[in-house]
Amino acid sequence: MTSPAGLPPTGGGSGEQQRLKLLAVTACPTGIAHTYMAAEKLAQAAEQLGVDIKVETQGSIGAENVLTDNDVRTADGVIIAADKDVDLSRFAGKRVVTVGVAEGIHHPERLIEQVRTAPVHGGGEGGTSTSSSAGSGGGGKERSVGYKALMNGVSYMIPFVVVGGLLIAISLSLGGHTDPSGGLVIPKGSFWMDVNNIGVIGFQLMVPILSGYIAYAIGDRPALVPGMVGGWIANTGSLYDSEAGAGFIGAIVTGFLAGYLVLWIKKVEVPKFVRPIMPIIVIPIVATTALGLFFIYVIGKPISWVFEHLTDWLGGMTGTSAVLLGAILGLMIAFDMGGPVNKTAFLFGAGLIATGNQEIMGMCAAAIPVMPLGQGLATLIRKRLYTEQERETGLASLFMGLFGISEGAIPFAAARPAQVIPANMLGGAVAGALAGLAGVEDAVPHGGPIVAVLGAVSGVPMFFVAVVIGTVVTALTTVALVDVSERKRRGQSMVGGLAPQPELALAGVGVGVGVGSDGLGVGGGTATAPAPAQRTSSAPASTGASEDEVLSGYLTAQAVKVRLDSRDKEAAIREMAGLLAATGKVTDVEELVAAALRREEQGTTGLGEEIAIPHAKTDAVTAPVVGFARSAEGVEWGSLDGTKAKLVFMISVPEAAAGDEHLRILALLSRKLMDTGFRERLMTAPDEAAVLDVLREIR
Repeated sequence: MTSPAGLPPTGGGSGEQQRLKLLAVTACPTGIAHTYMAAEKLAQAAEQLGVDIKVETQGSIGAENVLTDNDVRTADGVIIAADKDVDLSRFAGKRVVTVGVAEGIHHPERLIEQVRTAPVHGGGEGGTSTSSSAGSGGGGKERSVGYKALMNGVSYMIPFVVVGGLLIAISLSLGGHTDPSGGLVIPKGSFWMDVNNIGVIGFQLMVPILSGYIAYAIGDRPALVPGMVGGWIANTGSLYDSEAGAGFIGAIVTGFLAGYLVLWIKKVEVPKFVRPIMPIIVIPIVATTALGLFFIYVIGKPISWVFEHLTDWLGGMTGTSAVLLGAILGLMIAFDMGGPVNKTAFLFGAGLIATGNQEIMGMCAAAIPVMPLGQGLATLIRKRLYTEQERETGLASLFMGLFGISEGAIPFAAARPAQVIPANMLGGAVAGALAGLAGVEDAVPHGGPIVAVLGAVSGVPMFFVAVVIGTVVTALTTVALVDVSERKRRGQSMVGGLAPQPELALAGVGVGVGVGSDGLGVGGGTATAPAPAQRTSSAPASTGASEDEVLSGYLTAQAVKVRLDSRDKEAAIREMAGLLAATGKVTDVEELVAAALRREEQGTTGLGEEIAIPHAKTDAVTAPVVGFARSAEGVEWGSLDGTKAKLVFMISVPEAAAGDEHLRILALLSRKLMDTGFRERLMTAPDEAAVLDVLREIR
């Protein structure tokens, strides 16, 4: 065949032109269903169009069918169907089309056609991830560059927030005591002071890490140093004559400035002999120096000015209504959680303690814990709106809030500033106003329930009333704003023909954001499985299972039913749980049903294409088990493509299940279910034995 227009012929050396050869990478946030569905759809479309394709899947069990240097060298084009960052540096000089994973499922033929005229990726000088690629083919719903960069920074920052905050909280609770002149004090030279110092280091690194990894997501490795150094400068107010640093908001600013500055420097033409040292010497030095000086002399001065004038303004308000002043202080405390606005309010209150006016600090103390407590409570109220990582961070945030560590809410504010910061400010204002109304006093420069427990607060009952009401207001407002935002985003996606598909959330914590994970998969998302044999559209993968096994023994004849009697989702799940119980691996059917229904509350497991895969991670089962049932009429499962579920697989694994063998099986199942012929054979199999014969094809 002749080479398509816009694409070079593949290498090979023979006089006859070879078939078009494409590569693809598929990846979704949790790395199960959509990763493999997109891979299978692309393989099917390539076979129909007479195109050779090799698809690398970056799933929860690691990268499989990995693209080699030789694959890339001989390829005519590359398709990236992913909802998370994929390294593009290896595809330099190749035509690359980049879209969301849903586009790979719904329009694989269109993607193959788009590669023919896609822009050539520039490699190291043009960015190295999907977030910085200019070679997007359009047509796919993909997260913006800014969103991906911000999420990258937040994901790396979270461990520093959690570790630093919890160590400080533990050291204060076990080794601290109240001191009118110094707040909560830990004796110098004590064991708990050492623990506290370790936590402080974690907090000090938090802001540079956020800035550095935002920059890294935009400009790759050369942007890491200027991003981190810029974040440290932003958080160190003494460098630009300010009593408080710019905090996490400053880190976001320096992260984006560093990333885009590095991208701009990369475009500068330099002599060939200089190019090898550009990414490791020239770019980091130039970008770090330029960004650091720019922040100190240009951005830092306004921050210092704001800090000074806010202090003066507050100083003139001490005679105003206590309710109004408390609301204003609460707004300021909640705005940037450690930044200049927060520090202004805090230092204003702390400075008045020595004059005998302890009410101002009482207002601040009531507002300080509201943000972390409110954000932690929000993750418990509406779990489906948050990923597993965010829910775990929410628990840590609750703990930090009890000890007056407002920074526990920073990961949430950094990830969703438009929703979280207004909610924080509203809750902080309510708490501060109530404390002001009740005349709550705080004798030490610290906040949170810990100061009341240790006896530094007068009017303790009203202090806790203010904190609780402020926390509830913050949580409910956050949930409402996040829910509205998610509904709006999903609505926009559906208008564009790319409704976000419900992910089979079986993997561990992912970097991104987007689809929630319920943690059913064990072993995390970083384990790398051995790469299988190279696969094209005509070469099926093999699991090594014996002919007598179905899904590696997880599915047996006792758990198969050719006619599902139930007509609604809950009844169907109960019926499926009964099937699993017949295997002898279920110890508590009701708990299994409850666990599966809780998973459905987080988001439907109806995958479309008349398929549903309800699942649960629970100790109600003693070993991984899979059941299958078929419904002639179909069960309404809430699938976004509007189809009723006629093929229903139910999966459950115990909490203590080890390894990721079941994840591999589920990945193969997801891929195989994209085969129309396979689904038809499942639908028409006359009895349980015939169903097992069809399912035995999954290997």
